Amino acid sequence: MKPSRPGPLVAAIAAAVFSTTAAAFPTKPIRIVVAYTPAGTTDILARVVGQRMSEAWGQPVIVDNRPGANGNIGTEVAARAVPDGHSLVMATAGTHGINVSLYRKLAWHPVKDFAPVSLVAMVPNIMVVNNALPVKSVQEFIAYARANPGKLSYGSPGLGSTAHMSMELFKSMTGSNVVHVPYKGSAGVLNDVMGGQIAVTIDNMPPYVPQVRAGKIRALAVSTAKRSSAMPDLPSIAEAGVPGYDAGAWFGLLAPAGTPRAVVDKLSAETARILKLPEVSKRISELGAEPVGGTPEQFAAFIKSEIDKWAKVIKDANVELQ
Repeated sequence: MKPSRPGPLVAAIAAAVFSTTAAAFPTKPIRIVVAYTPAGTTDILARVVGQRMSEAWGQPVIVDNRPGANGNIGTEVAARAVPDGHSLVMATAGTHGINVSLYRKLAWHPVKDFAPVSLVAMVPNIMVVNNALPVKSVQEFIAYARANPGKLSYGSPGLGSTAHMSMELFKSMTGSNVVHVPYKGSAGVLNDVMGGQIAVTIDNMPPYVPQVRAGKIRALAVSTAKRSSAMPDLPSIAEAGVPGYDAGAWFGLLAPAGTPRAVVDKLSAETARILKLPEVSKRISELGAEPVGGTPEQFAAFIKSEIDKWAKVIKDANVELQ
């Protein structure tokens, strides 16, 4: 016997309840969990978006920094929050694309435990080499790396970072044998690329662009499929000879699973409005990022594609953290 479908009256009542819920939202301060320390890109984006939400809705928006364990601690806090739209998380490629394959056990799941709201911004990684390396293009680097297997090293801000995964993706797509040297942040990577201790990195753009412009390191390409407005003359890795290559950092808002869809839609629409504001677009561009936006469905599909992409890279590179 098939279960009976809700009648028109029940459906109408449910629609009215959801409509009322969305119309009343928010009814108290909103919290945006940031699973990293203050002053980083994730934190800045949360504050930029949160400030405009507060101005529009007349409720405080509080950024709650919960760093630790490569983003896992804060993300778990967000996953366990009351699903009413008043608690959100500014997710990253690490928390919602990489970590589910990188760690043997997680206390949360990036798809099952969250309701996507909107992709906020993309930040290309930039491929740079030290000036002593005799290469001036991606193709020349590939040829040089193949001719010197295991003799070149690359740096990343840490295991599981987008820089780490971006280079492992590059290696798998080009057959390059380059040795990974993990650091505790991008500052050490940048210093050692400039100093010649390591040959290359594919790391987040902001710290590297001033040094490229000063001639202290050489930029070969950006990691995203499209060029970056921050350095429009620099080709993407894909157009420079590695078709299909696309990697980088991204940031987006999610709510806990079970948040009413009408509230999710209201949050998504407000985020889209905010990202179109000229002053917000300018601030995001200053970070070396590109404002994005989009629907919850688009963001959900994007997260799933990221999980699939990085799962293969992590498996091929044989990387796992406890």
